[in-house]
Amino acid sequence: MKKALYASVALAFGATMSSAAFADIIIATAGPMTGQYASFGAQMKAGAEQAVADINAAGGVNGEKLVLEIGDDACDPKQAVAVANQMASKGVKLMAGHFCSGSSIPASAVYAEEGIIQISPASTNPKFTDERPGDGIFRVCGRDDQQGQVAGKFMAETFKDKKVAILHDKSAYGKGLADETKKYMNEAGLNEAVYEAYTAGEKDYTAIVSKLKSEGVDVVYIGGYHTEAGLILRQMRDQGLNALLISGDALVTDEFWTITGPAGEGTLMTFSPDPRKNEVAKPVVDALRAKGIEPEGYVLYTYAAIQAWAEAVKNAGSTDTEAVAKALDDGSFFTVLGELEFDDKGDVTLPGYVFYEWKDGKYDYYTP
Repeated sequence: MKKALYASVALAFGATMSSAAFADIIIATAGPMTGQYASFGAQMKAGAEQAVADINAAGGVNGEKLVLEIGDDACDPKQAVAVANQMASKGVKLMAGHFCSGSSIPASAVYAEEGIIQISPASTNPKFTDERPGDGIFRVCGRDDQQGQVAGKFMAETFKDKKVAILHDKSAYGKGLADETKKYMNEAGLNEAVYEAYTAGEKDYTAIVSKLKSEGVDVVYIGGYHTEAGLILRQMRDQGLNALLISGDALVTDEFWTITGPAGEGTLMTFSPDPRKNEVAKPVVDALRAKGIEPEGYVLYTYAAIQAWAEAVKNAGSTDTEAVAKALDDGSFFTVLGELEFDDKGDVTLPGYVFYEWKDGKYDYYTP
């Protein structure tokens, strides 16, 4: 029978321990701290810093204080591997990262080889866990095949008489999500009118928008990140194309609206149930907002990754990788995301994806 490990935010990290910690445990988070996706790196950093502060304030982990390292991979696979090796040389015990699937997947090989637990808050590509190189690789977010199923079925049912385009940015995340959405949409009886790839990082997408307009597209699904999605949407409106934009969890940042302005009104996206609305998360949400940080997107997912690991270390009685991995496999963890467990692949058992709508610069649950 699994042992419930109760973690009620700051006080969740157990009974008061001696403040005289006899050593430090080094953990890390890594993601796009710079570059066009830096808003997500900022989310991860905020969540990690708050988790470390709360754990240390409650006595640390097994009497030891946590020290946080920050790695910047800029969502670049080669840079992610370099960051992973750098963290290994620093003796990191946990990597609460990375963000992009294209970074997490190659970096996971380093963590497995070096005996470092990796729990990604945000990498959704199925290959991350389906092909994980070791038992210490986990995630606290959902998968693109789950997300694509929700999006694909919704589009087939809602827009069965409309022309749908599917675009992707060629990345592990973007193409993976677009293809899963396409698969489930096709299985439900709706075929796309346009399927196109675009290059991330460009500023001018007028050519692809012109094609969408010439095809008379009504709905555009984008597998990719908020920066390009926002630019494509703006350029659609500039060319008089009023097609509805639908995308995935990479739009969960206020920066999307900064890019689109009013053009973003009505945009739909899939994301897990909003953890900011969880009662157990309220003390953390309040603490972050008091610092001027809105815990949007993956802030609380990063917090929960560290939360679950800390409780697993307590259960294992050490930071030994095999012992902690087993504790993660066997435990139930009450986190800011709610109660979670991990399956035999390292995937998390949490509620699936739901739709959100952007209105007046904010996203909230979509109500048809």
